[in-house]
Amino acid sequence: MTATDTAASIDVARGLADLHQMWRMRALEEKIRELRMEGPAVGSIHLDIGQEAIPTGVASLLGEDDAVFATYRGHAWALGCGVPPERIIAEILGRATGINGGRGGSAYFTAPSYRFYGENSIVGAGAPIAVGAALAGSFDGTNRVAVTVFGDGAMNQGAVHEAMNFAAARRLPVIFICENNYWSELTAIKDVVGEPELFRRAAGYGIAGERINGNDPAEVRARVGQAFEIARSGGGPTLIEAMTARLVGHYVGDVEQYRRPGELDQAREEEPIAVLGARLRAAGAADEDIAGPESTARAEIDGAAQAALSAPLADPTTAKEHLYV
Repeated sequence: MTATDTAASIDVARGLADLHQMWRMRALEEKIRELRMEGPAVGSIHLDIGQEAIPTGVASLLGEDDAVFATYRGHAWALGCGVPPERIIAEILGRATGINGGRGGSAYFTAPSYRFYGENSIVGAGAPIAVGAALAGSFDGTNRVAVTVFGDGAMNQGAVHEAMNFAAARRLPVIFICENNYWSELTAIKDVVGEPELFRRAAGYGIAGERINGNDPAEVRARVGQAFEIARSGGGPTLIEAMTARLVGHYVGDVEQYRRPGELDQAREEEPIAVLGARLRAAGAADEDIAGPESTARAEIDGAAQAALSAPLADPTTAKEHLYV
């Protein structure tokens, strides 16, 4: 399935709202890249540029007790969960006003009060943690749905297999979302698996699984919404393979020599913002309504960045606070 495989009809109002949210995510990531290249931000940073439709569609389904466990490519997921952009940028800049007081940086930030239980730099590690959160929900009365997000390469991690197996055995309300952007870091996923349609592994666990168009927020919302219904009704976990493409390197500084000729050109034609804009225009939306979300989003993110840059640096004497062993 490609990003051009979309339904003929579109809800213009919902589409414009999705376009605005995706532009917020795109502008945030581009600003973070700018800050990393210019120097205020340091450390390893992984960007979600091109994959914004997935967090946009999924975040709109979350209940107040649900929980999201993202990959280390999680800035857009945090924004979708409601984390203010100023606090995301401040965290990446090591500022005291960051969501973790500047201690976590890009790779480890978390915001439980926004249902975002964060990133970590262990590939696939969010899956077993999410299963634990879902299990806890059966005891604390929340009956939360736990959403865990990981890349195609993480599907080969033992911890992800064990998490899916345990969730299936206990029929836990977990939604496993594989953001398949075709590249396991710097290696094509098709070169390291025998069956490149990764959703088919769900059958081995006895759970629901499907591949969806991850570049269409409306399809993501509809199909993942079905997984939420299964989870909330006691039907157990679902594996969703959301097909997408990242328009940037695996990390900031990746020279992307592994890319196939013409790959990025095709990806830019199929990326979610471009496709949704074209669909809205075809549905009769005015050009100024389609252009508005970008300008509004960029103004918001520019203001957030300025506020974050003006904030004080984190106090190094507090580095050992909030540590538990």
